[in-house]
Amino acid sequence: MTKSKQILYSSLRVISNTLQFILGFVLGVSIIGGIGVGAGYYYFSRMSSNLPKKPIYEEETQNKSQISTSPTEESETIFADIPLFPGESNQAPEPEKIPQNAYYARVTWPQGLSLRSEPSVNSTRVGGVGYNAKILILEQSSDQKWQRIQIPTSKQEGWVKAGNIKRVPN
Repeated sequence: MTKSKQILYSSLRVISNTLQFILGFVLGVSIIGGIGVGAGYYYFSRMSSNLPKKPIYEEETQNKSQISTSPTEESETIFADIPLFPGESNQAPEPEKIPQNAYYARVTWPQGLSLRSEPSVNSTRVGGVGYNAKILILEQSSDQKWQRIQIPTSKQEGWVKAGNIKRVPN
């Protein structure tokens, strides 16, 4: 082999080795970066999948289709016998009977209250009650730390921590 061919082959070998090094470095960084992104995705998806259930507040259970404007006097007389919604009558509802020793109250805790199935912080959450919502207190736990309530609009019952309500007149 001639000297010029040897120089050419050694130059090509140097270029080839340099390109292999650059390619290997880029692939290595890409693989390590991909593993980091995958581990981060796995970690954050595991964290977000263990969130507690969203509480259901009294306002969400009310019928959103209620008419907010009052009808005129003329339409009141013309449509007095026609119910506003199917299955509804225009008769005044009977006053609700509440159990003995039960009373109405309003939620005073600004974030609302979690409704639980049993009088314990570790029991299952079955819903929620929003701030200033009217509730019916049915009973107190034996240790006076929990109250069993009923949400009048949905008739849902559960336990809430005591001390976060204010009694109101019926």
